[in-house]
Amino acid sequence: MKLRFSQRLLFACQLVLLFLMLSNSYESKAQKTELKRFLYVATPGIRDYLGFGGHGILVFDINNNHRFVKRIPTGGLHPDGTPSNVKGIAVSVSLNSIYVSTLEGLQRIDLATDKIVWEKAFEGGCDRMAISPDGKTMYLPALEKDFWNVVDCETGNIIKKIPAVKRSHNTIYAMSGKRVYMGDIGSPILMVADPAKHEIVERVGPFKNFIRPFTINGAESLVYVTVDSLLGFEVGDLKTGKVLDHIEVEGWNMGPVRRHGNPSHGIGLTPDEKELWVADGFNMRLHIFSAVKPYQQLTTIPLQDMPGWVTFSLDGKYAYPSSGEVIDVKTRKILLTLQDEHHNSVASEKMMELQMQGNKVVRVADQFGIGRVTNK
Repeated sequence: MKLRFSQRLLFACQLVLLFLMLSNSYESKAQKTELKRFLYVATPGIRDYLGFGGHGILVFDINNNHRFVKRIPTGGLHPDGTPSNVKGIAVSVSLNSIYVSTLEGLQRIDLATDKIVWEKAFEGGCDRMAISPDGKTMYLPALEKDFWNVVDCETGNIIKKIPAVKRSHNTIYAMSGKRVYMGDIGSPILMVADPAKHEIVERVGPFKNFIRPFTINGAESLVYVTVDSLLGFEVGDLKTGKVLDHIEVEGWNMGPVRRHGNPSHGIGLTPDEKELWVADGFNMRLHIFSAVKPYQQLTTIPLQDMPGWVTFSLDGKYAYPSSGEVIDVKTRKILLTLQDEHHNSVASEKMMELQMQGNKVVRVADQFGIGRVTNK
């Protein structure tokens, strides 16, 4: 039986409609499963200076030449209502939340809605925190006071207080989840906590001077430490607690710095653990070393401002100094400088990569440049 023209036309339209529905469904599923990479930058991330990106979390698309995507409004205000210096940034994958600490308090922001879930003030203020791999527990140092708070990431409630020596500061929660590394900038000793007990169980050092930024390798066998009055770094053995090496930058003089008070405030280990990148505030440079003995000094990269921090993308392709450049790790070339929605330069010591599927975070880097080789 032959179909009339009108019937054939109706049948063709139905086929086209079915095709479009299937195509849209496929595209929708593809969008949900597509892995996107973003750089989240919390500001003001250099003191209270609003001239380096204003106030909020600035999001950049790593896969699209670090193009500015959006600004997430944040809290974190001084009592007079002005934005407070951001001290740390961390993410709970399981809670799909990003946390920002400021001088006075801590805020949890939902990554699906970009809304603040809660904001709490903490006695003694807040500094640079770290979150457990399961996303449930945070080690939150008070603001250069003599204790750390152990915090429930879901509620913000304090679980326990852990005593420091004098001035609690930087914190790394190991990828294994078995140790937390705690730097007190009033002490030459690195403290190591057992998060199963929330107690200090080991100590590393003493280093030559008080501990400033530090990083660890993935196997948790070595720690690379910057200390006061040293342009360079020291290396500690996390298994024995002994200091192994003292490395000074050659060919460059120490001089006065505008922030932090020490020559090298910032050190990062590339994810493949082949190189160490060390900040030089006076000379406004990053010095690059081989990450294995004899720690050969490889090269130096000039920056637009003094660096106070450096971290890396998860794949190790990009280096992010706090002065705002995006650097190709392999070629050492500065690819661009971060810019906000008004084309102003962005700089911060508090940034990290987030990998997202839809509006759900699936993997995160770290504000510290930690090594990620765990099979040694």
